[in-house]
Amino acid sequence: MTESRRPLSSRETGWARALAAHFAASSVTPNQISVASVGFAAAGCVLFALVPHGGPVAQPVLLILAAAMIQLRLLCNLLDGMVAIEGGKSSPTGAFWNEAPDRAADALFFCGAGLAARLPELGLGCALLAVATAYLRELGRAEGFAADFCGPMAKQHRMAALTLGCLLAALLPVKASAAAILIAALCIILAGTAFTVLRRARRLLRALAAR
Repeated sequence: MTESRRPLSSRETGWARALAAHFAASSVTPNQISVASVGFAAAGCVLFALVPHGGPVAQPVLLILAAAMIQLRLLCNLLDGMVAIEGGKSSPTGAFWNEAPDRAADALFFCGAGLAARLPELGLGCALLAVATAYLRELGRAEGFAADFCGPMAKQHRMAALTLGCLLAALLPVKASAAAILIAALCIILAGTAFTVLRRARRLLRALAAR
C-alpha cells in the first residue's frame, strides 16, 4: 500500500523513474531486486571484513567499494517498490520480500563494519537496533497505524552515516586509523538508532493509549 512506503524525494527524480520504467518493462521482478540488495550487502560485508588485513593502498579501495555497495543496496530499496507499484508488478509475496531482505542487509553491513573497526560487538549492536526500529514500525502497522519512519536514524540515515564513515576512513589524510573513524561512525549510528527505537516506542505507546 502506498501509505506504508518510506517517503523519499529521490522517487520523484527523472533518473529513478527511468530506471524503474526500464526494469518494469523487463523480466526482472521487484522481489528479485529486493534479493539483489542482500547480494550487495553480502559483498559489502566481505569488503569490510578484508579491511583489517589490507595495507595502506588496499584499505582505502576496500572502504570505497564498501561505500558503493551501501549505495547500490539503497538503489535496490528504491527501485523494488517503484517497479512493484508504479510499474504494476506487485506480487502476493511482495510484503515479505520488501522487509526480510532489508533486515539481512542491515545485519550484513553493520556486522561487517564492526569487523572492519575491530569491534564486532559494536557492529552487532547497530544491527540489533536497526532490526528493532523496523519491528516497532511493523508492530504499529499491525495495530492499524500508519508506518512510522521517524528518525533521527531511520534506514537512509544509518546508511548515509555508514557511507560517510567509509569515505572519511578511506580519504581523509589524518593520523587516526580507518578503524578509529569507523568506530566513531558506528557509535554515532548506535546512539542515534537507540534514540530512534525509544522515540518510535513512545509514539506507538501514545497512539495505542489514545485509541
